Amino acid sequence: MLPQDLVASARVRYMGTSAQKARLVVDLIRGKNVGEAAATLRYTHKAVAPEIGRLLDSAVANARQKRQDIDVDRLYVHTAFVDGGPSLKRIQPAPMGRAFRILKRMCHVTIGLGERRAAPPPRSTRAASGEESGTPAKTARPRTARGGRPAGRAKAKTSAAKGDAKKGSRRTKA
Repeated sequence: MLPQDLVASARVRYMGTSAQKARLVVDLIRGKNVGEAAATLRYTHKAVAPEIGRLLDSAVANARQKRQDIDVDRLYVHTAFVDGGPSLKRIQPAPMGRAFRILKRMCHVTIGLGERRAAPPPRSTRAASGEESGTPAKTARPRTARGGRPAGRAKAKTSAAKGDAKKGSRRTKA
């Protein structure tokens, strides 16, 4: 079910691929801006990507048709989902007079576009870093090695541990 706050939507039915394969591509574009989603689909090495790209172009055209004052740069993929469609049942001949059943799967893909609000003006970099506010920058903590000790300090062996290491050794002095 599509939400009511969509600018436009498009749907392709009976696409000749499985829903599982189409979902891999649709998941790549969900939530992205329209231009970024089109570029992603253009360079995706999946057979279904050009068909979903045409569907995205159709959704953008539907948005322009619905509202002529729409800013295409503010559109994004709000909703994108894939539903399973009917399967064509076919027979594949098999050895010794048998037959294997082949399922040629189909799917339905739906894309809904939303419009982002106008972005607030960007803050200056000095204000974002805290230089103007007078707050001092955080100091970095010293790096620690394994076990929580500062780097460079090794664990000191006790004399008992040194003696155990010598006793367990197989070598003997000659």
